[in-house]
Amino acid sequence: MPFVIVSGLSGSGKSTALRTLEDAGFFITDNLPPELWGAMHDLAQARGLERVAVSTDARTRDFLGALEDSYLRLSRRREDLRVLFLEADSEVLLRRYNLTRREHPLGETLMVDFARERDLLAPLRALADIVIDTTSLSAADLSQRVLQTLRLEQDFHLRLLSFGFKHAPPRDADLVIDVRSLPNPYYDPALRPRTGLEADVAGYVFRDPASEQFYGEVRDFVRTAAERAQASGRHGYTVAIGCTGGQHRSVAVAARLEQDLADLGTQVADHRDMQPPAPQPDVGG
Repeated sequence: MPFVIVSGLSGSGKSTALRTLEDAGFFITDNLPPELWGAMHDLAQARGLERVAVSTDARTRDFLGALEDSYLRLSRRREDLRVLFLEADSEVLLRRYNLTRREHPLGETLMVDFARERDLLAPLRALADIVIDTTSLSAADLSQRVLQTLRLEQDFHLRLLSFGFKHAPPRDADLVIDVRSLPNPYYDPALRPRTGLEADVAGYVFRDPASEQFYGEVRDFVRTAAERAQASGRHGYTVAIGCTGGQHRSVAVAARLEQDLADLGTQVADHRDMQPPAPQPDVGG
C-alpha cells in the first residue's frame, strides 16, 4: 500500500484529497516538513499502519530546502512512495478563495501569492507521480479521481436499523421507511410476544403477493438511494425501517434487506425497540 505525499497549490483541493484518503483508511498527517517524512514512515511501521499519507505545501516553506534529500532517502526505503500534486488555474483559485474568505499562507495579494506559490512548489511538482488539475472538478469528482488514480476502493456501508413509530423515529437516519401497511403479527396471539427475526413471524409479514410486491419496491428504492449516496462520495448511508412498535414488521424487513442488499456492505446496526421474546414456561417433568 503506497506511502503518499500530498501537495499542491492552496485552494486546489488538498483538504478534499486528504479527507478522501482518510476515509479510505489512511493515517493522515497534515503540514509535515520533509525532514520528518522518514520519521513518520518509521513510526507508522512500528505501529503497524499500512496506509499513510502526509501533506507538505507552502505552509512548510521554511523547511523545503530539505525536500529533495528527504525524498531520496524515503524513496530508497519505499518502492511504493507516491507524490500527488494538485493544481488549478489561478482564476479558479481566486474564485475559491473569495468564497471561503481564507487568507493565503504567503499573505500578499492573491494573484501574486499564486505565482510565488507555483515557483516555491515547483520542485515538489517535478517529483510528482500524479498531477491532477482540479480546475473543472467538483469535490466529489476529485475524491473519485484520487481513489481511481491510487487504485483504492471506496469503502461504503449501508446501515439499517428498525424502530417503532410510537417511540419516535430516529434523528440520525438519512432515510425513513414506513412499513406499517404490512400484515401485523401483533394480532396473532401466538406471534405477539415474538420478534420479526423468527421465520414464522417473518412469514406472516410477507404472507401474500401484495406484501411481497411492497417489500420488493422498498428494497429497490433503498438500493437506488444508497447507490446514489455512494456515487456522490458518501461512505455510509443509514436507513431506518419503522412499524408501530418496532417488534415485528420493521425487524423482519430490516433483516431481509440485510441479506438482499449484502453487496452494498449492508449491516443491521440495531433493532432499537425490539424486545426479546418472552421465556417459555418449563413444562418438563
